[in-house]
Amino acid sequence: MLNKILSFISEDVAIDLGTATSLVYVRGRGIITQEPSVVAVNQKTGQILAIGNEAKKMVGRTPAHIVATRPLVSGVISDFEVTEQMLRYFIEKAHRRRFIVNPRPRVIIGIPCGVTEVEKKSVIDAGKSAGAREVFLIEEPMAAAIGARLPVQEAGGNFIIDIGGGTTEVAIISLGGIVLAKSLRIAGDKLNEDIIQFAQEEYKLLIGERTSEAIKIGIGSVYPLKEKRELPMRGRNLVTGLPEEILVSDEDIRKAMEKSIRQIIAEIKAAVEETPPELLADVMTNGIYLSGGGSLLRGLDSLVAKETKIPTKTVEDPVTAVVRGAGLVLENLDELQEVLVETEELEPPR
Repeated sequence: MLNKILSFISEDVAIDLGTATSLVYVRGRGIITQEPSVVAVNQKTGQILAIGNEAKKMVGRTPAHIVATRPLVSGVISDFEVTEQMLRYFIEKAHRRRFIVNPRPRVIIGIPCGVTEVEKKSVIDAGKSAGAREVFLIEEPMAAAIGARLPVQEAGGNFIIDIGGGTTEVAIISLGGIVLAKSLRIAGDKLNEDIIQFAQEEYKLLIGERTSEAIKIGIGSVYPLKEKRELPMRGRNLVTGLPEEILVSDEDIRKAMEKSIRQIIAEIKAAVEETPPELLADVMTNGIYLSGGGSLLRGLDSLVAKETKIPTKTVEDPVTAVVRGAGLVLENLDELQEVLVETEELEPPR
């Protein structure tokens, strides 16, 4: 009876807890927010000053005692207390319009493949400490496949690659379960680091993370573009110590990211090689699907198709695929219960 009352007064929530960006889906309402996974903390007092968009604005612009930090590294919690505060912020934001002082929703959280039981427990504990009455976990590639409306519960091979901020997840899904999964800690953030390193080595220019990300989004590609693109790269000259602006081309950025892109392709090819023959036959017919913000890199779908000899396409709205999938599970918990991650902590939905 209590559970029914709690379900009535609080709205269940699905959260794609990403290394770079977190998205929140509320049952019956859809996606309500998409904010950076950044928290600004006053180290003198331990006080949380800002979360999400407001905290992102502070990156690289704060005094020494205020630190804008990411509480997740490669999709795994690195700072439990800060993650708990971030989850509390998202849960309260979901219920703000209903004026519920202490919401106790059920929460589904997306996690990378291959995380340990300890890491799963830390996510569940953080969710419960943040105010959730029940926490369920779903692996990100599974959620992305559901979000892309792939027939994950049928006896057929579904090949999905989710490229986020911290990890690249490669998975083969059939009959509601992950048959084969690979997780590589090279994704969007690593590509940003590659551009920062390239600027230092090639031009002796020190640039920030926001600048490198803007350049990656603006002119990043894995294949030569039809028209050459250029963008100004502004930073500090490491030799003179003075500000400097250099014009970089799409070719420069391809060169910077080349090694990391090769590693991602190698992981995808390794997954193809290990896929059972019957499922591989399905994949050759159905194709490979790309999701996550990293899949928006120009030409990546063509490169994967060329290297694997399998048709490849990017899912519709790839950035929100994981949270949409988690939201669909939230809306249909009874029918889709089998896709959730099994842990000792999890109870069957009521």
